Amino acid sequence: MNRDSYHFFAFDLGATSGRSILGVLRNGKIELRELTRFPNKIIRIHNKYYWDIFALYEALKEGLVAAASQNIRLDAIGIDTWGVDFVYLGEDGSLLSQPRSYRDPYTNGKPDEYFKLIPKKTVYDWTGIQIMNFNSLYQLYAAKCENYSPLEAAKDILFMPDALSYLLTGKKICEYTIASTSQLLNPKTKKFEAELFETMGISSSIMQPLVMPGTIIGSLSESLAKECGLPQIPVVAVAGHDTASAVAAVPAENENFAYLSSGTWSLMGIEVKEPIITDETYRLNFTNEGGVEGTTRFLKNITGMWLLEQCRKEWEAAGRKYSYSEIVELSGSVAGFQSLIDPDHPSFANPESMTRAIAEYCAQNDQKIPANPADFIRCIFDSLALKYKEVLGDLQKVAPFRIEKLHVIGGGSQNKLLNQMTADAIGIPVIAGPSEATAIGNVMMQAKGLGIVKSLPEIREIIRNSVEPQIYLSKT
Repeated sequence: MNRDSYHFFAFDLGATSGRSILGVLRNGKIELRELTRFPNKIIRIHNKYYWDIFALYEALKEGLVAAASQNIRLDAIGIDTWGVDFVYLGEDGSLLSQPRSYRDPYTNGKPDEYFKLIPKKTVYDWTGIQIMNFNSLYQLYAAKCENYSPLEAAKDILFMPDALSYLLTGKKICEYTIASTSQLLNPKTKKFEAELFETMGISSSIMQPLVMPGTIIGSLSESLAKECGLPQIPVVAVAGHDTASAVAAVPAENENFAYLSSGTWSLMGIEVKEPIITDETYRLNFTNEGGVEGTTRFLKNITGMWLLEQCRKEWEAAGRKYSYSEIVELSGSVAGFQSLIDPDHPSFANPESMTRAIAEYCAQNDQKIPANPADFIRCIFDSLALKYKEVLGDLQKVAPFRIEKLHVIGGGSQNKLLNQMTADAIGIPVIAGPSEATAIGNVMMQAKGLGIVKSLPEIREIIRNSVEPQIYLSKT
């Protein structure tokens, strides 16, 4: 395959919205164009929280139809999503239920119960994954405790991007980076840890064989291709976890960097060749997730723009909709560090009212209670900047190299005020962009799967040639 330009379809799913994006690789540069955008909502039924995978499948088809209607010759398709959530499949390959959402409170308290079966330290030593109650391990355990019928009848489970690619192709696989978020996988052996399943009475055969990012899964089924007006295009297992795709798109020139993937979640970490699993990383609750080309994303999950997104929903429901530029302007209109929260406090996980949860936290900690949207926004930004400083300091303690720069990627890279606040807090340069890192990483791994690019350094060189990141230096 040797042409001047190639066209890739990236389906990028976040926890609140999704998009289908056309990526064009031409003359050593990557260009993106949004084809469709749609909401992704949690459905609450009988106090269980689900994702609507059939609505997501329809959105995926609408994106493909949009490409076909514009006579775009697609070379491949790739799908990335958030981590940990999955679908149960029956003996005949049918989906047995909608996937439960990681925000479903059925996992509350389940890690501590599970640690009575296998000690917490052992679970961490085997998996290297940050203990979070919504990890797939505890979701499976919670479902087992519920006698959840779909689990009882399941022959297979598929993580979200793999489930969607299955609906496209009929092929069942388990992509490595998405599997690595589950706390079911050993990052040293790169195999599922069977005892984690068997201890709770589940066979590890429920998992599919692992494939590495850049593997061609199959092609669009004949009937679906016909329905969408497309040929039977290859579907590539990209780095299926959205953060893994985003980190692949960091325009770094060497390994001496940390990254901050800033969106609903903020994920701060470093890219290393081998997992880092020690008593210190266990104490600090760091995680080891899979990256491209066998790398490990050593990182910590931080509650990110979820805090702001939930506040915005409340304000919009009350009749006031703020644009992103207005939010940044509001934040700069009030004095800083009047109120601070711990973004990862359990009270912010999924409260009925985020503004009330923030106000109550401030009251309980003898701080000024935010009185208006500007106060809430500034409180969130100040708190995130200080959290980033804390986590970067912990990273410096265990990193096998000196961290010289922080690359901020994802939607949050466009927040100039928070970027400057972060640079001031951490004392090293902040390199902001690309904002579309996840989609770019998705597209470039499709290109790698087709043999158009050969390596991660080549991918990053193309990205450096395609984007102009903004640099923020500390003013303190």
